[in-house]
Amino acid sequence: MRKTIHLVDDDAAVRHALGTFLASEGYTVKDYDCAETFLQSNDITSGILVLDQRMTGMTGLELQQELKKRKVDLPIIFITGHGNVALSVMAMKAGAMDFIEKPFSNEVLLSNVRQAFRRLESQQKELRRKTVILECYKTLTPREQEILAFIVDGISNKDLAERLQISNRTIEVHRSRIMRKMQAENLPDLVRMATLCGIG
Repeated sequence: MRKTIHLVDDDAAVRHALGTFLASEGYTVKDYDCAETFLQSNDITSGILVLDQRMTGMTGLELQQELKKRKVDLPIIFITGHGNVALSVMAMKAGAMDFIEKPFSNEVLLSNVRQAFRRLESQQKELRRKTVILECYKTLTPREQEILAFIVDGISNKDLAERLQISNRTIEVHRSRIMRKMQAENLPDLVRMATLCGIG
């Protein structure tokens, strides 16, 4: 499956040169002459974004902020001929992968693109894991969900039994069911799963 790169730059020559190069490396390149055109596209939630900072109309940083408002989390590589430290810091604080200045070599861009797709794959893997964990969590009874929250807080079986006024054995049974339903290998794995999804 070919990986998609959204290329947003108001310079047609730059779009052509970069698009041709990236396509030759096996990527699907969709190019846009401005941020507004990109936002009107029906396909802005997948792939990565190679984005010029200084353009006619909305700037690259403004597009980055607009995507955050829309909860669209694409890895972004900024390219610019007018870079400065302040802009770089702003872009990176807002989550950009990198901020590279024109002129740059194809190798520098390609390295950044590969890194961006590695991050994207990691994000997608984490999202799939969260989905599986939350589906498992839904299979827990209200009591099991309550006990899981206490487990994540590090409360021992003995203290938990006293707090809930049930026997140690009952707590052990609940814990065993929770581990099985959550498909956790051990207690640290269970805690990591809960933490990842904000459970507890």
